[in-house]
Amino acid sequence: MTKFRPCIDLHEGKVKQIVGGSLRDNGSGPIENFVASDPPAWFAGRFRNDRLTGGHVIMLGPGNEVAAREALAAWPDGLQVGGGIGIQNAAGWLEAGASHVIVTSWLFDENGVFQLQRLTELATEVGSDKVVVDLSARRVVEGWRVAMNRWQKPTDLLVTCDVLDQIAPYCAEFLIHAADVEGKCEGVDVELVSFLGTWNGIPVTYAGGVSGLDDLKQVEKASDGRVDVTVGSSLDLFGGEGVAYDSMVAWNEGKR
Repeated sequence: MTKFRPCIDLHEGKVKQIVGGSLRDNGSGPIENFVASDPPAWFAGRFRNDRLTGGHVIMLGPGNEVAAREALAAWPDGLQVGGGIGIQNAAGWLEAGASHVIVTSWLFDENGVFQLQRLTELATEVGSDKVVVDLSARRVVEGWRVAMNRWQKPTDLLVTCDVLDQIAPYCAEFLIHAADVEGKCEGVDVELVSFLGTWNGIPVTYAGGVSGLDDLKQVEKASDGRVDVTVGSSLDLFGGEGVAYDSMVAWNEGKR
C-alpha cells in the first residue's frame, strides 16, 4: 500500500522547499517556498522519532555536504542521500550513515546519454541493495524524459517499462520526481503515477505536486498502492497549508 516517505531538501546548507524547475546554473536564485530556521538534524530526528522510514536527503547544488552529514548523523541508516553522488563518493556517504545513495546525473555523459556501465560499476562497488536511481522526469510528447543537472538538461532516456526493467537489477528502488510539478502544490501528475503503478518491479517513490491528503489518496488509487509518495512544500512541517504532518504519520501508522 502507498506510504508517505519524508524528505529533507538542502539548498545553500539550509532545509528548503523550492520549485524544482526554478533551479538554474546561471546565478539566478530558485523560487523558494520555505526556508527552515531549524537545522537538518532536527527534521531527521523528528522523522526518526515518528518511525518514518525510507526518506531521503537531497543536496540541491554545492555547499550542502555538512548539512547532509548532520542529518545522517541524527538518524544513522535511516535516510537515503542524493545530489552529486557518483562512484567516487558513494561509499563515503554510506559510511557517513546513509542507508542508500541516490544517483541521477552521474549516470549520463556530458551530452545526456545514459551510461549503463556506470550504474553496473556503482552496484558492484557498494551493492545494488544500497543504490536508488532517481529518474527525475519532464513531460514530453513521447511521455516523460529524464532530466539531469538539477532538472535543467534533458537526456536520451525515456521513463518506460523497458527502461525500468533494464535498470532495476542494479538498484534497490526508484525515486521519480515529476519535475514539471515539483514544488508547485497544484496536484500530482496522475498519468505518470498511473504508469508507474502498471510496472511490477522494485519499490518506487513518486515526488511532485502533492497539495493535500486527497492527492495522497489519489496516488494510492492510481497506482493500486504500488507507489509510495513524498510530500514537501504543502506539508505544514515545511510551512505549507495543504497537509498536516501528523496526518502523514497517522496515514503510515494505518498501513502497518
